[in-house]
Amino acid sequence: MADSKQAAPDRAVTPVGVNHLVLNVCDIEESHQFWTEIVGMKEVGRLQPGTPERPRPTMRFYSADHDGKLNHHDIALVENKELPPRPKDWAMFGMPVAVNHIAITLPGREAWLRQLAFLQKRGVKFERRVNHGMTRSLYISDPNGYGVELLYELPREMWEGDIDAALNWAENLPTEGEAALVDEIDKAPSFGPRDKAAAE
Repeated sequence: MADSKQAAPDRAVTPVGVNHLVLNVCDIEESHQFWTEIVGMKEVGRLQPGTPERPRPTMRFYSADHDGKLNHHDIALVENKELPPRPKDWAMFGMPVAVNHIAITLPGREAWLRQLAFLQKRGVKFERRVNHGMTRSLYISDPNGYGVELLYELPREMWEGDIDAALNWAENLPTEGEAALVDEIDKAPSFGPRDKAAAE
């Protein structure tokens, strides 16, 4: 059956999400180790070498766990040895890199707390530990200076009533010791329609 011609809409079609992200990295082996051993992604494929006439870049593909299944890729790495050196210190804002940060979702609170304990045990530097209005978040940095946010989302009913207020609320927490592993979820604020009405 032939496809019927679609009329051009008046506005862009809203997408359902971001399909994947491709990052330029200086050293693909170093970045591979970070994304698999530190973040926990699974390598699912590699771009096969090209020919002298048609060379191909060094590129690898990685998937998260999608209910026990692997995706074709959520993140890919492309080696580019011409990248500038990684900045000495990472900061949330004002960094001379194009990517501010990449956010990675953990399955839930318990998995997120286990991941934090694992990273601390491995000696990974906690750059920033923040309670947002819609997530609990830890920021680390990759070998290229990109920020990586590891998070779990709070229940939708806690933030969907006033998304803007949830986005603007943040609580900074310690980045070292036992205090960096604490998650007092019972003290989390809720941004529902009632809260918005009260503020007005």
